Parts: sequence; C-alpha cells; structure tokens
Amino acid sequence: MPLKVSRTAAGAVLLVVMAACSDNSDQASTEGTSTPITPTAPSAPTEGAPPGAEVLGTVRTGEPFTVTVVYSDPADDPDRWQFTVRSVTCGKPLDPAVMAHAAESVGSPTPTPTPEAGKQFCVVAMDALNVGKSEAVWNADNSVSLNVGDTRYTQSQQDSAYASDYAQYFSSKGQTGPTFGLNPGSRGPEHGIFQIPPGQQPTSIWVTSGTAITTVDGVEPGYLVLLK
Repeated sequence: MPLKVSRTAAGAVLLVVMAACSDNSDQASTEGTSTPITPTAPSAPTEGAPPGAEVLGTVRTGEPFTVTVVYSDPADDPDRWQFTVRSVTCGKPLDPAVMAHAAESVGSPTPTPTPEAGKQFCVVAMDALNVGKSEAVWNADNSVSLNVGDTRYTQSQQDSAYASDYAQYFSSKGQTGPTFGLNPGSRGPEHGIFQIPPGQQPTSIWVTSGTAITTVDGVEPGYLVLLK
C-alpha cells in the first residue's frame, strides 16, 4: 500500500522495518515445513452425466435421493423411488453364494462367471424404497451407468442376467427388491453388475429419472452419485 505524503520520514522507516521483520518471521516459521503443491484441475461437477442431460441433483454414497419415473401414458401414475447407493465393489469375483443359488435353481452346475477380456466386474449395491402411490418395478438395466470420469458403462445382456441372479438370491432370503416389484412404503436391495477396465476406479454413478437413460424423446434427466 503506498505511503501517504502526510506521514513523516521516521514513520515510513518504521513501517519498512516492521514489514521486513514480518517477512523474516514468516519465512523462519515455515522454513523446512512447506511442501510444493501441484495444482490439479477440479473435476467437472456433471462429469459422468450423459451429454445434454439435465442433472436433477448431485449426491454422494450413502445419501438418499428421489427419482420420479414418468411414463408416456398420462393415465399412469409416475413411479417414485428413493434410492441410496450403499457400495461399489470392483475387481472381485461375483458373490459365490449368489452364483451357487443360481446353479441350484437350474439344477446343474454353472461355470464361474468371468468378465470379458480386459475387464473387471464392479457390483453396485443400492437400497430402493417405493415412495410412490402404487406397486412399482425397477432395475438397473438401461437406467444406471457406472462412470470412470466421463466414460460411462452400462449393463450388458450378460451383466443383466447376473444382476437378476442377485435379485433372486436376496429374494430367497426374504429381501425382495424392486426387480420383482415393491408396494408403497416397502424397500429392498438392488444390484447392478458392470464391467470396466482393470486398474480403473469408478468415479460416479448416473441414475436416470426416465424409463431408460436415453428414450425416443432424447436423453432423460437424472441424478449423479459421486463415489467416495
């Protein structure tokens, strides 16, 4: 700050001396403790959302959010779901208990599921609560993507079959999920199975508020779940 002309020469000298002492004091107090900081570009708040999609909200793992699914027929009441993403597990085999139950249900051994070449399994565990006015059915097929940055992965046909195995297993344990329908006020688990390249970590999940991420009307709005 420039000195005012009205200040005396002695006052100016005093200010200079005080500033110098302050600079030396700050340098001495931080010498040997500071570390260089490498600037990093902040991630875009909507990274992982489909291009052009309206982001209705951004939450984190463990935080509930409500999705309203509007159907094309105006006579249909919209479905309303409260979802909570509980966990995302990557790089591990699919749950052996789930696969054993699937094999038992068909009465013959089934091969151990293996991901596609150059991929790893990721299992998304969600909690679903029907907050609508009627029974509703929902699953992660075509309505959820697991994202690594701005690259989005959805369930393949085989992944969807594995997710169905999870739904049947938990239903057999008395934990019926939205795959088989839930009445208002009822809740249950839902699982999505995705495959991403090994060594990569998912950064977010997109959950559409439509019947699918992209419909004949275009990209549907949805919620972005940031993973911890």
